[in-house]
Amino acid sequence: MTLAEWFYFGLLIQLIHGLGTWKIYKQAGQKPWAAFVPIYNALVLFKIMNRPWYWVFFIFLPVINCVMFPVIWVETARSFGKNKTKDTILAVCTLGFYNYYLNYFVDLQHIKNRSPEPKSAAGQFVNSILFAIVVASTVHIYMMQPFVIPSSSLEKSLLVGDFLIVSKLHYGARVPMTTLSLPMVHDTIPLTKKKSYLFNDRIEEKETSWLNKFQLPFLRIPGWENVKRNEIVVFNQPADTLLDMNDFTPDRNYYKPIDKKTNLVKRCVGIPGDSLEIRDGFVFINGKKNVLPYRAKLQFSYEGRIKPGKSFSRNIENRLKTYYDITDGIQKSNTAFKLFAATDEAAKAFKNHPSVASIQKMTLPEDYADQDMFPQDAEYPWNMAYFGPIYIPKKGATIEINTSNLPLYKRLISEYEGNKVYAKGNQVYINGKVATTYTCKQNYYWMMGDNRNNSIDARRWGFVPENHIVGKPVFIWMSWNTHGKGLNKIRWDRVFTTVHPDGPRRSYLKYFLFFLLANYGFRKWRKRRQKVA
Repeated sequence: MTLAEWFYFGLLIQLIHGLGTWKIYKQAGQKPWAAFVPIYNALVLFKIMNRPWYWVFFIFLPVINCVMFPVIWVETARSFGKNKTKDTILAVCTLGFYNYYLNYFVDLQHIKNRSPEPKSAAGQFVNSILFAIVVASTVHIYMMQPFVIPSSSLEKSLLVGDFLIVSKLHYGARVPMTTLSLPMVHDTIPLTKKKSYLFNDRIEEKETSWLNKFQLPFLRIPGWENVKRNEIVVFNQPADTLLDMNDFTPDRNYYKPIDKKTNLVKRCVGIPGDSLEIRDGFVFINGKKNVLPYRAKLQFSYEGRIKPGKSFSRNIENRLKTYYDITDGIQKSNTAFKLFAATDEAAKAFKNHPSVASIQKMTLPEDYADQDMFPQDAEYPWNMAYFGPIYIPKKGATIEINTSNLPLYKRLISEYEGNKVYAKGNQVYINGKVATTYTCKQNYYWMMGDNRNNSIDARRWGFVPENHIVGKPVFIWMSWNTHGKGLNKIRWDRVFTTVHPDGPRRSYLKYFLFFLLANYGFRKWRKRRQKVA
């Protein structure tokens, strides 16, 4: 639905609420008309329920309000002595319409100054769980979210097994678009293969299904900075057409809502307005070679020869990462070997190994055409090492559109910005009209991995729209090394370290532990003092 449609839908909900509760308000000593006034009716209702006024914020937060509404239905009934289990079941199962029965057919007696705590142990447990879900979901959706690094595409900066805290405040928290979904769950329910949201995924039905009418348009709460070039960013994969994020077999029969597409983390090497080109794996922005931050280390694949009569020791693969800082291991045959991901410095160091005769960077010919490269068109014979030049659109920019460059921007104009576009003869049609230019409605970005030969990134699926940006990784709170043993499974030098700043990595673990101990000591001291008093 559009914002206007959501506005009218909200007014309808307010009318339904008012018609079903005006007498309840009156029985509680409030003005009946208060039940019909948006926002004010919620403040009065929470007063009737003896609940804090700030609950009003939670009922207007998408997804979180899915938890809050059942709580309000039950609490309304309990405020008039309807505390039995059947009252709770009726309030929830009728989606709040049980209040209509109470409003018109029951002589109610308001319980003033009702204790907000449930009387039973089970009720207290449920109450605590619901409150924890609401608070945790608010933090998870609008402030910060945990992620784990699953692949080596940003190796050296972020390692496989790094547990991140991603800030949604830096770029501005994105309001959930899929309103009918479970809180704190991405696209599948844990331990099941069931979707965590209600949405008709079928491409041929997504425009007409009533379920999909509950999608919110893209809205972002203002942040305090924009995405900068070379920053590491978490975003939703634009070309994700998977039924669920645990099944990586592409299927174009499914369409996923933007905020339910697979989360990825890459480096933003191109920002809106840039002209980008890749030469031999190196990125050039506006004609100049991109200079990466201190902690970023580009990695490429290398191949080499083994000296006659020599061989690698049995445990050389386990030692590669420790002594030569080579990420994805080695593949060796009788006289040759390949390093799948290594920095230039690591490759030079490995060249000095007693068994190595030669080593050189693996590259692709500039004229080699990879059919899997964006935009998957024969007019653009690009590959992973040689790509572009390509212009990255910014909001409000007007780009020239013709049949030659349409493959670059067709997906942008149609899928990302909601237009119908096609070519007929030598002309391009947008929404049925001949078009020679197009003005972009949002910013776009170019995301790539530092592990250049082993990263599925923008070279495969193109631009990342602004409405796909999730947040900025700011902190590594844990780093788990599956190849380690005992306590060495934890990478202690990475625990409680920041992600973005240049310069040597610095751990704040000791400061965190000191804070925990100080807080524990203060609480013990205060508790003893209160006992004495």
